[in-house]
Amino acid sequence: MARYTGPKDRLSRREGFDLFGKGVKLTRLNVPPGMHGPKGNVRTSQYGKQLREKQKVKRMYGLTEKQFRKYADLALRSRGNTINKLFELLETRLDNTIYRLGFSATRAQARQMVGHRHVLVNSKKVNIPSYQVKPEDTITLSEKAMKFPKVAQLVGEAELAPPSWLKRKGGAGKIARNPVREDVTEPIEDQDIIEFYSR
Repeated sequence: MARYTGPKDRLSRREGFDLFGKGVKLTRLNVPPGMHGPKGNVRTSQYGKQLREKQKVKRMYGLTEKQFRKYADLALRSRGNTINKLFELLETRLDNTIYRLGFSATRAQARQMVGHRHVLVNSKKVNIPSYQVKPEDTITLSEKAMKFPKVAQLVGEAELAPPSWLKRKGGAGKIARNPVREDVTEPIEDQDIIEFYSR
């Protein structure tokens, strides 16, 4: 199971965006990484702009290059709206769904919960973070997970409403429909990603 284990603040600083939901724990977001600090006003090419956007989304969802390219290729080959298909594939990953339901504070925490077999899909334990959930699937947490203080606190936060493609009641969630691009609220230039993989 491949995952990034290096310094995460560095990645967020490179993209100028809080990729991992660290909030106030994230320092110097407006300063790019590197020992010499900002290098002045460097003009970014069209390719560079597309690359940065692709890297931002890939890192935000915690994917490897191989996984992200696979999703992009599937979206480009699909019929209908390519951008909607790409974000449908990204959003319906089990680890992301747990995060969107509000059962975890970050996607990394959600991934760990799935890997440690604390997540049930239609009453069956699933330990594959990339598992694609479908409409009408029911997602619940194990009894052990519900006793974790952080999880219990998140589940108890009634005002934390999930996106409209999900329904949540206590420690259980249901997929109401497939997500579309408009369901993703993070600032993403999706056209740059499609153009990057269309070359």
